[in-house]
Amino acid sequence: MKKLGTVLLVMLFVLFTTSPLMAQQPVPPPAPVVSHVASFYGGAIGAGIVLLGAGFGFGKIGAAALEGMARQPEVAGRIQPAMIVIAALLEGATFFALLVCFMKD
Repeated sequence: MKKLGTVLLVMLFVLFTTSPLMAQQPVPPPAPVVSHVASFYGGAIGAGIVLLGAGFGFGKIGAAALEGMARQPEVAGRIQPAMIVIAALLEGATFFALLVCFMKD
């Protein structure tokens, strides 16, 4: 019985001491450290890097596909659709990376 009384006393203490703490005003968020101009420059630099990588990727895909078609013209019908699928996947990833570069706060 003494244990139950102690538990109830602790629960009442916790109940009455935490309610004033919950009534405090929220702390305002800190001011942003990076200015908006710097974030625009960062997005532009990131977009440039993404587009350079995509350009190299498309060049590599095209060069490899054309080389494969030149060496074996009879399999050109199978190389071209595979090249288009890979290029579409690369374009999707590039578009996603561009969206990430230009996302703001």
